Amino acid sequence: MLIELSAVGAALAFICLVGYLIQTLRRGMVTLEETNETLVEVRKAVHDLTGEAEDLIHSANQITVDVKSKMKSVEPLLESAQDMGEVIHSVTNTVKQAATGYGYGLPPVKNDKAPNREVKIKLK
Repeated sequence: MLIELSAVGAALAFICLVGYLIQTLRRGMVTLEETNETLVEVRKAVHDLTGEAEDLIHSANQITVDVKSKMKSVEPLLESAQDMGEVIHSVTNTVKQAATGYGYGLPPVKNDKAPNREVKIKLK
């Protein structure tokens, strides 16, 4: 009789263990399903972001090409402005030299007829 009770006790313990394992496996399956759904959503989000990033890179490349072409079209204008600045600088220097008497290869004017203004002091 003791052996039969031990066998029944072991069988009940085994049934409880199997029931607990079944509940744990069901919870694990639910968790795995939720994880799979989350992964699907993440993959979709990453795919959408990848498409948007590719569009953004394509737009940036187009803008870069456009800016380069516009810079090339403005470059002659900037060179002309630089040339004009050099001409104005040259004219200004010529006018300065003419105004001071040093222009056109003339030597500087010396004033030899300036009055002598020495001061003499007599001491007693």
